[in-house]
Amino acid sequence: MISRAERSANYAILALFAVFALAPIGTVLVTALGPDDASNGGGIANFARAFGAGHFGTYLRMSLLVSVFVVTVSAVLSILSGFALGTMRFRGSTVLFYVFLLGIMMPSEAIVVPLYFDLRALGLTDTFWAVALPQVAQSVAFGTFWMRAFFRTSSRTLVEAARLDGAAPRTILWRVLVPVARPAVTTLVVLTFMWTWNEFLIPLVMVTAEGLRTAPLGLAFFQGQHTQGFTLLAAGAVIVATPVVALYLFLQRQFIAGMLGGAVRE
Repeated sequence: MISRAERSANYAILALFAVFALAPIGTVLVTALGPDDASNGGGIANFARAFGAGHFGTYLRMSLLVSVFVVTVSAVLSILSGFALGTMRFRGSTVLFYVFLLGIMMPSEAIVVPLYFDLRALGLTDTFWAVALPQVAQSVAFGTFWMRAFFRTSSRTLVEAARLDGAAPRTILWRVLVPVARPAVTTLVVLTFMWTWNEFLIPLVMVTAEGLRTAPLGLAFFQGQHTQGFTLLAAGAVIVATPVVALYLFLQRQFIAGMLGGAVRE
């Protein structure tokens, strides 16, 4: 049993780490609400000025389209591949799984240049697909690893009962296992959305048109226009970060449940 002193020490350490993590966020938010260097205004008006001056409407729309596409496609593919590698035994399954692991370990910086020339040869550079498809491949690699770990430890009783009832593998997956895997899928969705939304290198290399820039890339160009004052830049940073924070707050319970479930299984 944990003593009162140990519990107090744990809370103190957690509070210290919370302050350490939240202090930069608070600084950016206070700066974004402060007086503008040019107009001496402040408050919510800073966000409106930054939104208009930085063309964040276009960038946010592009980021949202890319993120929704990547999350949807990679989640479906990850569930299918995780189910196959986690519940079935077939020739080459182990080798195939290690290929997916290689995709997790390979950094974007190592493949972005040859990937650019491959996509240029296909006529896909400076298009939506040049931004979305590489991120689908990266997300499926992790998603397969994540969902395989869940399906390998899923309830065998449910699966065997469904098989005895004559259910096909497709029915077992979508009607038996996926509803039980909701926390794991939610965690995968949140992580994939966060990684896709924050991706900077691939959009930077693959596109040049302003209408195809994502929000982080647009923020970098906006930073180049405001090198002297930080008020509007901080407001732009808050605008770019808000969708990820909102999604996490909305799905935090299932996200934490999925993370804890994965930690217990691993």
